[in-house]
Amino acid sequence: MNTIHIEKITREMKLAVGQVRAVAGLFAEGATIPFVARYRKEATGALDEVALAGIRDRLEQLEELDKRREAILKSLEERNLLSDELKGKVTGAENMTELEDIYLPFRPKRRTRATVAREKGLEPLALTLLAQEVADVTTVAQAFVDAEKGVADVAEALEGARDIIAEIVSQDTHVRAQMRTLFLDRSLCESKVLKGKEEEGAKFKDYFDWREPAAKAPSHRLLAMFRGENDGFLSLQVAPPEEEAVSLPSSLFVKGKGAAAEQVTLAVQDSYKRLLGPSMETETRAELKKRADTEALRVFTANLRELLLAPPLGHKNVLALDPGFRTGCKLVCLDRQGKLLHDDVIYPHTGDRSAQEAGTKVKALCAHFSIEAIAIGNGTAGRETEAFVRAQNLGASIPIVIVNESGASIYSASEVAREEFPTHDLTVRGAVSIGRRLMDPLAELVKVDPKSIGVGQYQHDVDQTALKRSLDDVVESCVNGVGVDVNTASKQLLMYVSGLGPQLAANIVALRNENGPFNSRAQLKKVPRLGPKAFEQAAGFLRIPDGKNPLDASAVHPESYGIVETMAKDLNCSIPDLMRDEAKRKQIQLDQYVTDKVGLPTLRDIMAELAKPGRDPRQQFEVFSFGENVNKVEDLHAGMKLPGIVTNVTAFGAFVDIGVHQDGLVHVSQLADRFIKDPSEAVKVQQKVMVTVLEVDLPRKRISLSMRSNPEQKSAPAPAPRAPRPEPKKATAPEDFKKALAEHFGRK
Repeated sequence: MNTIHIEKITREMKLAVGQVRAVAGLFAEGATIPFVARYRKEATGALDEVALAGIRDRLEQLEELDKRREAILKSLEERNLLSDELKGKVTGAENMTELEDIYLPFRPKRRTRATVAREKGLEPLALTLLAQEVADVTTVAQAFVDAEKGVADVAEALEGARDIIAEIVSQDTHVRAQMRTLFLDRSLCESKVLKGKEEEGAKFKDYFDWREPAAKAPSHRLLAMFRGENDGFLSLQVAPPEEEAVSLPSSLFVKGKGAAAEQVTLAVQDSYKRLLGPSMETETRAELKKRADTEALRVFTANLRELLLAPPLGHKNVLALDPGFRTGCKLVCLDRQGKLLHDDVIYPHTGDRSAQEAGTKVKALCAHFSIEAIAIGNGTAGRETEAFVRAQNLGASIPIVIVNESGASIYSASEVAREEFPTHDLTVRGAVSIGRRLMDPLAELVKVDPKSIGVGQYQHDVDQTALKRSLDDVVESCVNGVGVDVNTASKQLLMYVSGLGPQLAANIVALRNENGPFNSRAQLKKVPRLGPKAFEQAAGFLRIPDGKNPLDASAVHPESYGIVETMAKDLNCSIPDLMRDEAKRKQIQLDQYVTDKVGLPTLRDIMAELAKPGRDPRQQFEVFSFGENVNKVEDLHAGMKLPGIVTNVTAFGAFVDIGVHQDGLVHVSQLADRFIKDPSEAVKVQQKVMVTVLEVDLPRKRISLSMRSNPEQKSAPAPAPRAPRPEPKKATAPEDFKKALAEHFGRK
């Protein structure tokens, strides 16, 4: 364990040294974030998952910094360049940027103009000019004219000297540090359409002649400009005003006036245009991309968490329909564990006779399989199929629910689906997924790549490694936060349980299939390759309802069973009695059970579990219905007030499903009566809302919505940022609104 790293993270995150050291030690032993957050609160001071992830990520960054530092020291030593002073600088570098700046002058590189000039023996001349202590530069330069070395005259000698000075300026650590700050604070993002690309790149029209301060540019616009550039439609420049940028190194290197100072001035100007400017622009772009990625990931992960933790219907017999017009509606019947019992096709939209036959079949299946709920995908023919099912008058006891089917087609074609349903086609698998999403969204959505679920923005443009890490963290957090029934969970769900993974999850399912359901957590120790460490990590998150030990159905970890047994013994009752009887639990004095390893945080968690063993943290399921007689975009008109469900939250607003096969956009300016900067302040994915239709663009099927109480009024605008220099007119709210629509629907 690196003490320096521990102390650094302690300062940065304003935590106690003991907290960070304990977390680092637990991670080194293989502990997961959910396990540490839930079952090691005494050691960490009850740090939450966000803080734990921050410590983990920072530890990894510092380890990468150390590896790079070691590689640089080795390279310098092998080339006999490592002085004590240089070693001290490399060792003392606080971050990767500082380290690379120190190493830059010594980095092996291809031959540059400065390299060529040095080979011609012009470095002494460059240093003389840089000192700016000579008045007659021509006479000084004349001494370096040497045809054999390739220096034909004074002009060539001075040019070569300036090349060397330009490189010195560009590699100066102080210049680079100040220039880096200038670029980040004062740069403008300026995008223009490439000649001849106006028509082909029409979806980037808003950026054909766009300029705004880089520091103020929102993440979605930055990512849009980067995408437009990568796709070959836009040219993008990121730089501060040139005069201001050049003056910075000039102030550090140009001393007074005179012929030598003029040569240095020319070298500084060349350094900025040819070396320093491009280098800083590359760095600034990378930093802006990183910032935009971070914001996009924040939005994506927040949306994904809300989607995964959507209220489940629970264990019910479900009839699920994957709607269609001409091809019919694929129908499946599932039992309360989600097992496929029957599949069929009905044709309710191809004529009265077919509709009558379909209705008869639906009623018969509902009776035969004791159907308790009906799930209908929200794709093509979804609302029409809903109307058909409702017309069958199946009774108020059978809720009819429209289910978001984003990603269901991805699942149906996946290896996971083929493995589960090898003899069924894609349509059956898709219908099964729709039904299971109603029963338990989390258990079903873990089978789909999160990028295919339909939340977030520009997920294909952000750093894919960071994206996968963030999404995996969210899925793992949600799965462990809810808990998993080890006797019904799929391999895909089990693999996200703390301490498990694909192989152990497969081994659990195989043993379950071979020997029947587990009746105790202790039996998990018989799973091949599931050793003591994996059991410790996973056991508390695996549930066994109706097992031999009632605690196996709760989040009480097996390591704490002895504490509960002692509590029950002290009260002269059984554990089931203790769980049923609130009066007995109130008699417990927690202070009496504190030990060196178990403190009040864990004891309080135990008491909460005894009161509601295995409780599901997700909200109660509520049936939602879209507006009646509004099934397609053509049914909409301005001023209509409709119920809807938020399907996606982005940096520029929220998309809402109002039941017309096309989401509408509530621009950030229309989310509330007050000014909203971050849409997540006002709405969450899966939230039920009331919206007003502002505008309907039938040709492009785009819907503008509002959540304001008085949509005619515009929300108060955000204070306009001060621009570094006069800029073209900024987009008005309507233009931003159209841009947001284009950005979203361009991806559909």
